[in-house]
Amino acid sequence: MKPIPRTTLQWNVTGTDGLASLELSEQPVPELGDNQVLVHRKSLASWPSIQSDQTWQSKALNNLQFRDLVISKGQYPYGFKNNVTPGSDGAGTVLAVGKHVTRCAPGDKVVTMLLQDHIAGPPTEANTSRQLGATTDGTFRTLGAFDEQGLVRMPEGLSFIEAATLSCAGLTAWNALFGGGRPLSAGQWLLTQGTGGVSLFAVQFAKAVGARVISTTSSTEKAELLRKLGADRVVNYRETLAWGDEAKKLTGGVGVDLVVDVTGPSGLEQSVKSLRLDGIVAVVGAIAGFEGSAKVPTILDSWVNLFTSRGVWVGNRLQMEEMCRAIEGNLGRLRPVLDEKVFKLKDLKEAYEYMESGKYLGKVCIDVI
Repeated sequence: MKPIPRTTLQWNVTGTDGLASLELSEQPVPELGDNQVLVHRKSLASWPSIQSDQTWQSKALNNLQFRDLVISKGQYPYGFKNNVTPGSDGAGTVLAVGKHVTRCAPGDKVVTMLLQDHIAGPPTEANTSRQLGATTDGTFRTLGAFDEQGLVRMPEGLSFIEAATLSCAGLTAWNALFGGGRPLSAGQWLLTQGTGGVSLFAVQFAKAVGARVISTTSSTEKAELLRKLGADRVVNYRETLAWGDEAKKLTGGVGVDLVVDVTGPSGLEQSVKSLRLDGIVAVVGAIAGFEGSAKVPTILDSWVNLFTSRGVWVGNRLQMEEMCRAIEGNLGRLRPVLDEKVFKLKDLKEAYEYMESGKYLGKVCIDVI
């Protein structure tokens, strides 16, 4: 294995002015802690700071998240440290390990976890407080030390860039479908929204277990992708404004069993309208923002219309390990969908501008090489 570099090229959030707050610089490689792993990336990935981590060489791409933009604007509601290195997603190769590390060895291929301490069970304040790219340094750097507990073995058969999509989008979709006590099962109906990373993973995971899928989108090109991934029905939400009612009709008037809602307030009313009695809406984001005139269902509506609303924050390490095993055993149908445009680490700002434009189709990634 090549000698460990002495410096790392990294981004930091130096203020609250959005992309203008992102600064790129060369810094010394942090000293490796006893429980840390050192990784040298070939693509961006998430790595914690030097206190319980391992070091690795990243051969994978980092994935962009809207969360990083919120942090750069100083608007992230769950806390972030000053001058943090952003980014939570990534995959790479371990270069060196601390003397107490037992979960990784040099040469291992690993994927990062956003929630570094959420090993198993439900989320708590304690196990969700240490977050890559927010309260601890993340993945937008070429070399970093990370907690061994916050890394998962990369599925065999995936490329590094494919594996880098699993940290947030993949795990969030897996948790939304299978982590709530009533997992989606064969023959049930799932409704997904759009062609973002979570939604595309949800379509693939649902079809892998034999569920039926209705997807919403805004274009013919995106509809073709959804059908290719296995969506049974596709509804254009620009042409069919009452897409919740339409989805219910497509199930014979019964309604869908589960909605993975990524839009937030603008789409929640239609999501609820699509549900069957005792259905579930998994709320995983608000990419359309929190403003607007759309009616937002209340807690009382869950009684009036008899549905369950469940918030989903990524997932725990046990769930991610389960997901990785499922992907490894179903590579023919569970390959991550990547946007054709890949950026370099130095072009991070341009990558975010591209993501904000909405022109992407699949995960937008950063290559460190």
